[in-house]
Amino acid sequence: MTLAATAAIGLGVALARTGEERRTAGRRRRKAGSLGLGRDEALAEGLRRMALEQADVVIGRLASVEEDDARRAVHEARKAIKRLRTIIRLLEGELGRRGCSREQDALRAVASLLAGARDAEVMLNTLEGLVSRHPGKLAGKAGVAALRLHLAHERDDAERRVLEPGNRLRVSDELRLFRGRAASWQLPERPGAVAVEEGLQRVYRQGRKRFRRAAGRKGGRARTMHQWRKRVKDLRYSAEVLQRDATKVRPVGKSSRAAAAARAEAKWLRRLGKRADALGEVLGEEHDLAVLGEWIAEHGAGVGVGGATRRRLLKLIARRRTKLRRSALRAGRELYGRSPGRFVRRAARAYRRSSPALSRR
Repeated sequence: MTLAATAAIGLGVALARTGEERRTAGRRRRKAGSLGLGRDEALAEGLRRMALEQADVVIGRLASVEEDDARRAVHEARKAIKRLRTIIRLLEGELGRRGCSREQDALRAVASLLAGARDAEVMLNTLEGLVSRHPGKLAGKAGVAALRLHLAHERDDAERRVLEPGNRLRVSDELRLFRGRAASWQLPERPGAVAVEEGLQRVYRQGRKRFRRAAGRKGGRARTMHQWRKRVKDLRYSAEVLQRDATKVRPVGKSSRAAAAARAEAKWLRRLGKRADALGEVLGEEHDLAVLGEWIAEHGAGVGVGGATRRRLLKLIARRRTKLRRSALRAGRELYGRSPGRFVRRAARAYRRSSPALSRR
């Protein structure tokens, strides 16, 4: 019975994939796995196609770790899951809160199966970045060398656990099940960006709320900044979802004014995505330093990092985090300057005007 059910799911996924490829043939100009709409692709159709592609990225990356760079494969798989979770957030108004919650829980569980290796790799890279930024203070220190060696061992152990065939198979199976569900989504075609406006407003509102919390009295806390970073990532991916290639925009009629407006709105969407991406990078470095600092404070002495070296590391980490936080708050004031309602109206207008070939549908 299990084999029969698996075969049925596989057949359904294959049929859905074939149908999806046929419907979008000739429409897509973007690299598979990236977010964004084809030149004249409808929004609902594009969202479903993007969800299927992100699931395929995870499945494909984990199936090819023997041939590809394993660390890169895990990193790309985790990014694809984050994109998927943003797509689900955008579609909450269409799929329903309960259905979206179930999908988020499933994707969160899948991401946790891949988290260990990437987290360990990031901690090691963060230490390397700190040393390269302050070579005179850190390079050549015995405690730093001991810390680097320990973190490298932890990373290798975590990679072995994550890349164990059984763990990869579990992740792939869950993504195949998700893919089957996504292929059957019933997404009515609505005018403009109506299908995602509710989800987009929620993404922006939550990010704005997290920004204000980060700017407040307790904003320096690692958890506060990390929660803000997640919502900034959602905003970035949301902007990318709505984008089309500006060079492919074909406005209705022959008006040069319409063409110019379409290009300007497409540019606004791209700029929104890039600004959110840049802010996410700043917040990401700040979070990585916070995690490293907490680890050193708790475990540094046990792995051979002397007291003087620990204090120096923690001082440099605190100084860098302060600088990054100031930079993030400046960027946040620009990114979250509109009210949620105004932002959604602006984004919906940008989508509509940068998609003139669809504006009459």
